[in-house]
Amino acid sequence: MASGFRSRPTTFSPGMNLSDYYKVEALIRLAEGRMFYLVNDNRPDRRTRRCWECGFEENPAVQLNCGECGASLATRRFLLSTRWERERFDPYLQFFQKQLQHPALLSPCDVFPHPEENPSLMCSVVPFANEALMLDEAAPLPIERVVAFAQRAAGIIGMLAFNGVRLAWLHRSNFVIRPGGEFVLFDPEVAAVESRPLTAEEYAPTMKELGEILRRYTPLEERAWQSLFLSMENGEFPTTADFGQALQQEAHRHKRQRLTRHAGMTDVGLLRSLNEDNWGWARLTEGVEIFVVADGMGGHDSGEVASQLAVDTLVSVARDRVDVTPRPSVSVIENILDEAFQEANNTIKGNAEARGNDMGTTLVTCMIVDDQIALCANVGDSRGYLVRNGTLHQITRDHSLVARMVEQNRITAEEARNHPHSNILLRTVGTERNVDIDIFQVELEEGDRLVLCSDGLWGEVEDSEIEQICTQSEDNRAISRQLVRAAHMGGGKDNITVLVINVPGVGVASQVPERTAAGLTSSG
Repeated sequence: MASGFRSRPTTFSPGMNLSDYYKVEALIRLAEGRMFYLVNDNRPDRRTRRCWECGFEENPAVQLNCGECGASLATRRFLLSTRWERERFDPYLQFFQKQLQHPALLSPCDVFPHPEENPSLMCSVVPFANEALMLDEAAPLPIERVVAFAQRAAGIIGMLAFNGVRLAWLHRSNFVIRPGGEFVLFDPEVAAVESRPLTAEEYAPTMKELGEILRRYTPLEERAWQSLFLSMENGEFPTTADFGQALQQEAHRHKRQRLTRHAGMTDVGLLRSLNEDNWGWARLTEGVEIFVVADGMGGHDSGEVASQLAVDTLVSVARDRVDVTPRPSVSVIENILDEAFQEANNTIKGNAEARGNDMGTTLVTCMIVDDQIALCANVGDSRGYLVRNGTLHQITRDHSLVARMVEQNRITAEEARNHPHSNILLRTVGTERNVDIDIFQVELEEGDRLVLCSDGLWGEVEDSEIEQICTQSEDNRAISRQLVRAAHMGGGKDNITVLVINVPGVGVASQVPERTAAGLTSSG
């Protein structure tokens, strides 16, 4: 339910000329604070053509090779990004002027303001060689790729720090993946460029953000790596040298790749400029895992804060109370889940009161116990689904005005999707002290698949299509990507977040309770 903060500028149209060199081919991706385009240097309106090898500008447009260095003047393609945070224009120009080179850095070949008079955008251009945006990679990645990414990312962060480049933040939108699989930093968000190397304290926040990215992309089954990257996220490796040593030690212990059971992905959508969704997963103790999706409300410095607080608090409280000896029973774990929800709710409410705003969030979570029991809980309209034997079942109930109207037979489910009041929620996390939650217990069977998502998915994609996508592949990462694409095709009006969770063989299939064919029982 992102409301965005700074309006996204009007997009460039295909065929539009930019600067003296470029023509727009297509808008290829939207991200928070960025728009990415493919452009080329085929400019029939220009009488001369620039050579990108030597910089000679006076080549006749019809000439095939540079008259200065002999290089080919065939049409070249570029990846162009636009930013519109004006306070970051000058630092990025200073970064560009340094002309830094590193194997893990895709350095800009051109940076220019747009329009030239009273610019509202800063455009950065890099040569395009069929790189893919990391934004389009669902989590997790095979652990070998995560480790390779960690090594390259830590190396480039160290190089930037040595050259005085301080980043405002680090996000997966700042990385591209070359056709050979190498991760490369691209279009960094530069806060300042100093005339001296940065101190460890100055680039420690970037290291923490890298830890968060690595943890998100690490398979949940890789417990040692999850722990290492969580430690990094918590600031236990303040320098690239500290992290590099820990990374090397863990790599020596790791011998083989494992298949991934779960996948997750979040996306800003096509219309929002801010992603207020958040998600998380964690192993709480032996045999107990938790998965969380939150959809924040309240706009910049509110919605994304509320959703992150919800995820972090829920996971932290659950871990503290479940990771004890002896391990709690399922009924006690269900009570712990309720307590963790209340703690998250009251933490957000206290933060909102301190800030003087009305932030809040929806929240859906699933705790899986011994791959046999799933405890699904929700507040708001983020949903939990069960896919069993090729059929999609909605586990959770939406706490929305239109859902109540459907229950009262005042409107149909189809009418609810397009109802003018479809965004009115009757329950949210963080808007009042204490909150009523619904908890559903699902007895799992071999081959079950669980899906948690924000309304950015189900609001754009019919349940029948979600069912089809979830049953056409065994690859959860491919399923996550396809679900996000389907939401884009449906309009992409909201942020989109999805977690796909697989249940392995559990021996004898559980007996389905009489309540529903999907094996659901509920409380709350």
